[in-house]
Amino acid sequence: MNNSIIVIDDEPDFLDSVKRGLVTSGFSNVKIQESSRDAAELFQSGKVFDLALIDITMPVMNGVELLSLIRNRSPQTECVMVTAVDDARVAVDCLRKGAYDYLVKPISKEALISTVNRALERRRLFNLLELRRKKHIPHINNVEAFKGIVARSENMLRVLKEAELHAVSDVPVLITGETGTGKELIAHAIHAASRRAQGVFTPINMDALTPSLFDSAFFGHTKGAFTGADSERVGFLEHSHKGTIFLDEIGNLPFEMQGRLLRVLQDGEFIKIGTNRPQKTNVRFIAATNKDLETLLAKNLFRHDLYYRLLGGWVQLPPLRERKEDLSLLMSRFIEEICGPEGIDIEPEAMGILMAYDYPGNVRELRALLQAAVNLAQGGAISIRCLPEHLRRKVAKNEDFISSFKVQPLAAMEKQYILKVYEQTGGNKAQTAKLLDIGLNTLRRRLESYHVE
Repeated sequence: MNNSIIVIDDEPDFLDSVKRGLVTSGFSNVKIQESSRDAAELFQSGKVFDLALIDITMPVMNGVELLSLIRNRSPQTECVMVTAVDDARVAVDCLRKGAYDYLVKPISKEALISTVNRALERRRLFNLLELRRKKHIPHINNVEAFKGIVARSENMLRVLKEAELHAVSDVPVLITGETGTGKELIAHAIHAASRRAQGVFTPINMDALTPSLFDSAFFGHTKGAFTGADSERVGFLEHSHKGTIFLDEIGNLPFEMQGRLLRVLQDGEFIKIGTNRPQKTNVRFIAATNKDLETLLAKNLFRHDLYYRLLGGWVQLPPLRERKEDLSLLMSRFIEEICGPEGIDIEPEAMGILMAYDYPGNVRELRALLQAAVNLAQGGAISIRCLPEHLRRKVAKNEDFISSFKVQPLAAMEKQYILKVYEQTGGNKAQTAKLLDIGLNTLRRRLESYHVE
């Protein structure tokens, strides 16, 4: 998702200049409008923008009047006023009427982007508060970015919406959750939904970095920087310029290395080994851990300043046992990945065991179990004998639950879900296929087998 911005000014050259500055800074969804009256009609018709840049001095309807209309019709739109006259009284009047800020022409690109980012950051925080207050299930706008993540449970859909809201900002994001919950998938989705989507996504396992390798890996080194350095090395920070770095298992980073990372987050600068010249980098950081960082903070094993730097946005992934509604969808997705579109069936008794199990290894364990079961099934249906003995033993203690569990064959649950999505899209096959992340021909074959036009 990219923030939608409208720029309203009666000077065409100024409009072109502002749009160029915004687009080259990663904002692709920018609309320019010369007429304040036409802009007013857009908002009156229900059009919503995340941010409006409004010139104060315009014919027919001036910027202050347009500001009042926008705040009335679209209160979620952040407004920044623009004028050629530095008049404190006008600025105070605009702020009192709901404007976020006030810019005086000529506007430098740095001032423009800084103000736009701050206004959109406030919008993001308001959206997060609103999401947590509302009871209805949120809608994901950027379906393409999140298509690799299967979910229909309310708690997981809320997590995905929070991740989407964080994506539009450049603040660091901390993703927490048990092992196997899909933290890297979420990190990649945040990158794909951000303005940096065309840049590099660099995943780094912090467990694999020793103190002796950290500086060279992150900062890079010049030729001859130390014995054996017969060529220059581009570090992660230089390689990922204008992209995203994913710091996996940040909780395992040794304390002495945390300070070196903090310096980059604070200043956006690093020094390559073999030089004494600071180098700027434009990188967005996403970190993940399965550790309890607050416990590490209490034991002085994790730096407080680094923790608060990383906590620009926080995404807490629920374990699979708390999103059982997603199990059948995940099974269907994994079996199709393993076996192809035709898939194989799961016998009701085996399905009961799979649905009752708590999956301490979460989504990663579920996929591994299904891969092993498919191998043992040898083309037939997955039966109890295809499941690991430890799982059968563990779940056998809870036979009353399994026997009372209303089991449906996987194909029946898949059919139910496909038809539900098809109905919600009003019978739009292309949109249904996109939402389900399956090919259009695959969807047509499924619908034909269900005797649905």
